[in-house]
Amino acid sequence: MYRLIVSALFAALLFVAFCFFPTLYTPSRKATSLAEQPAKDNSMTARATGPFDVKLAPLDPANKTDDNVLGRMSIDKQFHGDLEATSKGEMLTAGTAVKGSAGYVAIERVSGTLQGRTGTFILQHNATMDRGAPHLNIIVVPDSGTGQLTGLTGAMNIIIADKKHSYDFTYSLPDSK
Repeated sequence: MYRLIVSALFAALLFVAFCFFPTLYTPSRKATSLAEQPAKDNSMTARATGPFDVKLAPLDPANKTDDNVLGRMSIDKQFHGDLEATSKGEMLTAGTAVKGSAGYVAIERVSGTLQGRTGTFILQHNATMDRGAPHLNIIVVPDSGTGQLTGLTGAMNIIIADKKHSYDFTYSLPDSK
């Protein structure tokens, strides 16, 4: 039980480290890479920004290990601003014996309205910390958009200022014509 608690606390600390230290939340690839990709026919590239709230809760890991280096958390978010939505998801974490080295992956399903267009889509996170050097990437899972968000592609950055979370989402969406 003690190891499970330690594993859950480690996972929460890793997530908090990425969330509360803005320099740690730098994606490993540029979110603006969408502008460098060829645009699909009848698509528009846009940017959405706003604040969000996040709640994490430890879950029992599906695969327990003797050393409890693996962890699992639930994610519950509320987005505001250009993206008025909620999301639910899960995060898997891995710690190591080396201080400052760890990783996490997460999937969250976002449901709501993106600049007036309603639907759902899935965000995929992958993050590593290599002896204190962080790398984070958050992208829209290809072909995960539904409703008026069908065809959505994009990448999201997280900004932390005055201990408050906000997002900067660069995306492409087929024209509604």
